[in-house]
Amino acid sequence: MDGLGFIGWIVLGGLAGWVASMIAGTNARQGLLGNIIAGIIGAFVGGFVFNLFGGAGVTGFNFWSFLVALVGAVIVLAIWKAITGGRKA
Repeated sequence: MDGLGFIGWIVLGGLAGWVASMIAGTNARQGLLGNIIAGIIGAFVGGFVFNLFGGAGVTGFNFWSFLVALVGAVIVLAIWKAITGGRKA
């Protein structure tokens, strides 16, 4: 881990998850921990998707990595919403 380390990545994941939850319309249901988890899983998913298409995944603690995590978190939340039918986790 670079930059701010573990706490920084939690903050980045939480922020990406929160923005993604606003986009996906799930913010009222998932809370802070859900946002953090969605952002962290989203970083992995986003990195995988971006690598599939020849782009860079999570490259460090920077704006690009935030965008990758955000896209991944939106994907994760859309899949979760489709599976659960929009019910609270």
